[in-house]
Amino acid sequence: MMKLKYITFTILLSLTACSDDFVDVESQDENSENFFSSEEDYQRALIGAYDLLQSTYLNVMLGEIASDNTLAGGESATDVIGIQQVDDMIHTPSNVQLRDIWSWMYAGVNRANYILEFQDNIDFSNKSNVLGQARFLRAYYYFELVKWFGDVPLAVDTRILFGDEYDRSPKAEVYAQMEADLLFASQNLPYTQIQTGRITKGAALALLGKVYLYQDKFTEAASTLDQLINEGPHDLFQNLTLLFENDNENTQESVFEVQYTDLEGAGFDCLQCSEGNVAVGFNGPRNFNGPMFESGFSFNVPTQEIYDLYTDDDLRRDEYILNIELYADQNQDYNNGAGVTWTEGFEHTGFFNRKYIPRQGDSNIGDQNLTNPNNYRSIRFADVLLMAAEAHNRGNGNDATARTYLNRVRVRAGLDNITSSGSELTDAIYLERRLELVGEGHRFFDLVRTNRAAGAIEGFVPGKHELFPIPLIEIQLAGNRWAQNPGY
Repeated sequence: MMKLKYITFTILLSLTACSDDFVDVESQDENSENFFSSEEDYQRALIGAYDLLQSTYLNVMLGEIASDNTLAGGESATDVIGIQQVDDMIHTPSNVQLRDIWSWMYAGVNRANYILEFQDNIDFSNKSNVLGQARFLRAYYYFELVKWFGDVPLAVDTRILFGDEYDRSPKAEVYAQMEADLLFASQNLPYTQIQTGRITKGAALALLGKVYLYQDKFTEAASTLDQLINEGPHDLFQNLTLLFENDNENTQESVFEVQYTDLEGAGFDCLQCSEGNVAVGFNGPRNFNGPMFESGFSFNVPTQEIYDLYTDDDLRRDEYILNIELYADQNQDYNNGAGVTWTEGFEHTGFFNRKYIPRQGDSNIGDQNLTNPNNYRSIRFADVLLMAAEAHNRGNGNDATARTYLNRVRVRAGLDNITSSGSELTDAIYLERRLELVGEGHRFFDLVRTNRAAGAIEGFVPGKHELFPIPLIEIQLAGNRWAQNPGY
């Protein structure tokens, strides 16, 4: 199957700053009122809506760094100061990276809404599939916005244009819209799409289950996730050694995967323009010289604590976290006995996020640290099983089903079955989520939604750090209509 390749779609979707060098070229802009006149037009706009998924590399990286799983790292204490601030819980409304998340997620919302604003222009046989994908994408981007910022402006089936005045909508209203979008998507999408990387019914059910779980709607979450587990085509990929390698993308474990390529590079002046996974380069060991991996900027370094939480018989520990000293000992003969070398960065722990660090063998077009092709496994079947286990355990007390789901993940890791019940089982599920999903950007939000963040994250202030600040410039552009999140 052909793999979905995202492209930047610019027809009336964004404004671009240009230099003062003018040339006579034929305009490629089209009037939006006349644009949607064929299925091809809708498909082109849909690819544009997918494109902003690639910018979620930042959400993933900061979702780990804000938690107790990893430290900011980098070259020094001032290397990308916004990332360092999030790590230390001293971020402010002027944080550049937080504004990027806000801007890029709203760009995604606007691109999905662009399609839905003109959804009634024409009819075609594949229309419900296209609209299902667009509504999933809108829900995905809004889910990220609510996770990070709480109450946010809600636009439905219309673009937010410069000068439009929107108030922040209560997050309950935004969640309700997500639920409606994902129900529509789950009812109008197939479990298998013709093109690899397209959103499926399974992705819609999984995200819907997660949206329910984040609202403590455990009964709804359990039912939705059970449907996917029992009816869908997904299963655990049994070989942990290969699970996160580039040759094993879009396996049966990937319920939804953000597609990246190394076919076109980018630069630091437009990180969101990269078709590669920028976080992969940021995560890599600094000045690395050795087999299998390549160099990076040594950000997002796992802590000793998370490494030590794995038992010695847990197959995941050294597949999910690279112990650089152990790796060097195992490859002493590399380069005619010169061995593996690297440079220690800021907050060096000796560990790296092995799931998402640069691998040898990609084409490295442009800056090799910005164009890595490793897909982000946004929703894995292991995550689905653990969400369903939590929903059954915390909701209806169906601990037998919860244990069944939890133990499927544990057995794949080479561990014994869990037999506990009640609150002990809840704690076991929480721990399993941490161990299984380390490095994937979920930890901070898991801690917040289960009210455990204050006891786990150094510097976390209850009543403040559950949310991140609304970017100051956005409040100013909205005419100072919005109140800032508490504590900022």
